[in-house]
Amino acid sequence: MLVLKFAIVAAVSYLLGCCNGALLVSKYILRDDIRQHGSGNAGLTNFYRVFGGKTTALVILVDMLKAVIAVAIGALVINSGETMGIPMLGKLWAALFVMLGHDFPAMFGFKGGKGVLSGGAMTLALDWRVALICWGLFLVLVLLTRYVSLGSIAGGASFAVVVAMRYPYWPDIILGILCGALLVWGHRSNIVRLIHGNENKFSFHKKGEGQK
Repeated sequence: MLVLKFAIVAAVSYLLGCCNGALLVSKYILRDDIRQHGSGNAGLTNFYRVFGGKTTALVILVDMLKAVIAVAIGALVINSGETMGIPMLGKLWAALFVMLGHDFPAMFGFKGGKGVLSGGAMTLALDWRVALICWGLFLVLVLLTRYVSLGSIAGGASFAVVVAMRYPYWPDIILGILCGALLVWGHRSNIVRLIHGNENKFSFHKKGEGQK
């Protein structure tokens, strides 16, 4: 029965993750495909740069809600009392699969976003203390450098560390590392650009089509 619960949470969370806000809004509301513009990534930053702020709030709402709902389902279905008292197991299990769905959505050719917004919402749903550190580090780095990617990478890496410190149970630690690694892996091209000094800085102004 417990195995079935894990399978159900994984499937539901993955399907929720596939509801990529940038893809849904661009394809079905704007009648376009965000992956055909800018950097080609179906994420919030690229969406804002290409389409501006009018529909960005809807993207944020979709990506945050799906993560919160998935984590809530994970906590509800996988009771910690049935899993050796491991406190975050159900939540982190759901978090991993909602991020996989966001990054690799089956119905959109497995080309999704980088999981920053969903990951951020997921931390809030998991533990506000974990979220405070991850979001705090993200915001400080973005404000100081204007590199959203740098803040996101640091946030993902710190998530794995903070979870390991806060919840020293090996299943929670492994899932925390996987979630953090997934977010960092999604930014591998950004890491290369950061190293070479040609990463784009965030601007509140919408960029032209030719810019990435």
